Amino acid sequence: MSTANAPVGRTGAHAPARLARTMAVTSGKGGVGKTMVSANLAAALTRRGQRVLVLDADLGLANLDVVLNLHSKVTLHDVFEGKADLESALVPTSGGFSVLLAGSGLVEYSRLTNDVREQLLAIVEKMKPRFDVILIDTGAGISDVVLFAVSLADEVLVVATPEPTSLTDAYATIKVLATQQGRRHIKLIVNQVSRPGEGRAIRGQLQQVVDRFVSPTLSAGGDLKLELIGELPTDPAVREAVLRRQLLVESIPGCVASKAIGLLAGKLLA
Repeated sequence: MSTANAPVGRTGAHAPARLARTMAVTSGKGGVGKTMVSANLAAALTRRGQRVLVLDADLGLANLDVVLNLHSKVTLHDVFEGKADLESALVPTSGGFSVLLAGSGLVEYSRLTNDVREQLLAIVEKMKPRFDVILIDTGAGISDVVLFAVSLADEVLVVATPEPTSLTDAYATIKVLATQQGRRHIKLIVNQVSRPGEGRAIRGQLQQVVDRFVSPTLSAGGDLKLELIGELPTDPAVREAVLRRQLLVESIPGCVASKAIGLLAGKLLA
């Protein structure tokens, strides 16, 4: 990376090594655009001078490769099996960030084993010194594999849509993260909003439910706070980019959804 794009604080022979910010992008329900958000957010962060890695932690049902139109011969499955080293599994993308792809249709990853636990933890720890941001694209729901992947991150971004089923599942996910992982601050991304302010209203509704049913059950240490970090409008350009298997922020940078993702990246770095 050129000096002009180098992250602040990394220049100088005696600058201390900084570890990557780790963010889990998760959702209670599938089909809410979680992987699309992860990929385009990675590209937007890269444009802001960050070295970004997307770790595909949707083990067994991965589709990050489809979204990015990648055809890697080496996946995390090969690394887990000892058939390839981690370095060979790193795949560059057109957006300037790197990805570690998981295999698809692998039933052995439908549950969390000690081996999978140790491998994922080792991968994240090994990658932290090399990147500024690691986005962990998890599966949907609250399976043990998903929850462990989320536990590897310092910050959690929950993606939801205004649909009632999505909000119900988002609430369930938030509740589990608060009670099982001790999360007290969760960032919310509301995708496919139909009007400005809809995301803010949804965040308010979820916060009310959390305040009533979750916060009173938590041990001492503060209430659970939801922060609306992004509101992504419904935009036909998103479907167009997905069908073309292209990054939205790269292929249609002027559309409203691309601009909203740019604002999301800026908020995360503010």
